[in-house]
Amino acid sequence: MEQYIIKGQKPLVGEVTIGGAKNAALGILAAAIMTDDTVFIDNLPNVSDINYLLQAIEAIGARVERINDHAVKINGSNINLMSIDYEFIRKIRASYYLLGALLGKYKSAEVALPGGCNIGSRPIDQHIKGFEALGAKVVIEHGMIRAEAKELKGSHIYLDSASVGATINIMLTACLSKGQTIIENSAREPHVVDVANFLNSMGADIKGAGTDVIRIKGVESLKGCEYSIIPDQIEAGTFMLAAAATKGDVTIKNVIPKHLEAITAKLEEIGATVEEYDDAVRVIAKERLGHTHIKTLPYPGFPTDMQPQMTALLALSNGTSIVTESIFENRFKYVDELVRMGASIKVEGNSAIIDGVKGFTGAIVSAPDLRAGAALVIAGLVAEGFTIVEEIGYVERGYEGFEKKMQSLGANMAKVDVEDEKAIQKFKLKVG
Repeated sequence: MEQYIIKGQKPLVGEVTIGGAKNAALGILAAAIMTDDTVFIDNLPNVSDINYLLQAIEAIGARVERINDHAVKINGSNINLMSIDYEFIRKIRASYYLLGALLGKYKSAEVALPGGCNIGSRPIDQHIKGFEALGAKVVIEHGMIRAEAKELKGSHIYLDSASVGATINIMLTACLSKGQTIIENSAREPHVVDVANFLNSMGADIKGAGTDVIRIKGVESLKGCEYSIIPDQIEAGTFMLAAAATKGDVTIKNVIPKHLEAITAKLEEIGATVEEYDDAVRVIAKERLGHTHIKTLPYPGFPTDMQPQMTALLALSNGTSIVTESIFENRFKYVDELVRMGASIKVEGNSAIIDGVKGFTGAIVSAPDLRAGAALVIAGLVAEGFTIVEEIGYVERGYEGFEKKMQSLGANMAKVDVEDEKAIQKFKLKVG
């Protein structure tokens, strides 16, 4: 088991390049098996969630050729299993995209109930509602979701909540269903648009992605294509907030600035400088920042996946801030770890009341989930002394080479084995 060790109080300075969007890549990889042609996908993030999904795709008979860490060829012509019940697939939430993909292509699919971060209830009722509206019979038993249909027909589907997962899953199935499907109250996130663009590159007919009404005309079959995944807005946002927290000056490259507008607006509101370029943003913060109030909302609102990182930043800012979490009910589990480092945060219901402090002190903390782990790293970069972040497997689900990218910006941070006391002591001697 590995952990991060960090010596804080050093501003991040320099340039960092953002990888492909994990959440888009998961939907796109599932969609890639829906044709019998070969699909080439580039700008793929090399993180554990992606690697688990590729293993699952290979295990059902698809041919997976890893060109390099960030590119893959997939051919789904020899798929021979409609049932996916492997230990690794239980580890990622997005395993349910294989249900929509296989159901669309073969009219039958069975997938283990998904896992992922324990940040609250993420029911799949909207997925099931969509599949049933398209003509499938859906059963959950023995820890598996099974969907079957004699025929899939387009339908008018209103989502009770703007679920990203349900929107993508219904798109996957609907693009090979007969007739037209309309999804109302659809999610508008950039990765929904990216999956739709990928499907259209394969020959699907999807219009309206990025709005709250998506129209899909079913086609007979999909074809091969080459596609490059969009940059990861959450990785970019994490580095933006890390730059601000450490009073640094960082240029974040390979981004789509429009996707970052909610984060940019809040940074500017509390006193940071954000400069936008065509495919980069620069974040500069020289002084202690101010306070603000934040409520997480579906895109284009402030993303729930940036809430822990923003809370870590506001815990160091001047004044009282309130962060309200409207998406997941268990997303404040990391607060106790920040308090161990000196933060003054009180959680009441779905809100955190934050009284900013002037600094943190290093401590041994444990990441309860992916984005909370990133927040604890940011806290460690600011803290006086040494911080150890445990359970970093969560962080590696969504950030590629996190410690290396931080090191490139000047951070005193390393990944070491929990039991390698020599490596820990060597790091401490090196950074003083």
